[in-house]
Amino acid sequence: MKAVGFNGSPRSDGNTKILIEKVFDELEDRGIDCESIQVGGKQVRGCTACLKCFDNKNMKCTINDDIINKCIGKMAEADCIIIGSPTYYSDLTPETKALIDRAGYVCSANDNFLRRKIGASVSAVRRAGSINTLDSINHFYLINEMFVAGSSYWNLAMGGDKKEVLKDTEGMETMKDLGENIAWILQKIK
Repeated sequence: MKAVGFNGSPRSDGNTKILIEKVFDELEDRGIDCESIQVGGKQVRGCTACLKCFDNKNMKCTINDDIINKCIGKMAEADCIIIGSPTYYSDLTPETKALIDRAGYVCSANDNFLRRKIGASVSAVRRAGSINTLDSINHFYLINEMFVAGSSYWNLAMGGDKKEVLKDTEGMETMKDLGENIAWILQKIK
């Protein structure tokens, strides 16, 4: 079994990465392979709604000069997809939005290859607003017929400064519980 996590934060070693890694700790303890992909801070383009992915049906976006096609390939290989984004003005980062829009179109054009995989969203937030971030990511999972994993609270932890989420005891426990829940679901469906 394999999980892939996409860090939508421009800070490759920031709070969002810490949250994804906390979930990965629980998965790896249960023998699930985990891979992290840095998306935030990369030059990625948004979807242009050209719909060529419906003509080509090759599991790729026609925009071919950034990391998104690699990400789509990793999604296709994985049993679980974790997308993390910090909360920017009450929503996700532009890189995360580009990932879910372009991957969503490619998935729809290719027989919904994400169907019945597990999806989990995580968000680092300074104080408030992350429900929209989580909701935006979860909409990607739901429209692609995926199972959305939850936790003991919303999948977020509070922290603005680097490593500050580590001080959010409840948030870190939420990530641990999320990892346990994902592993349980994976074991049941595999």
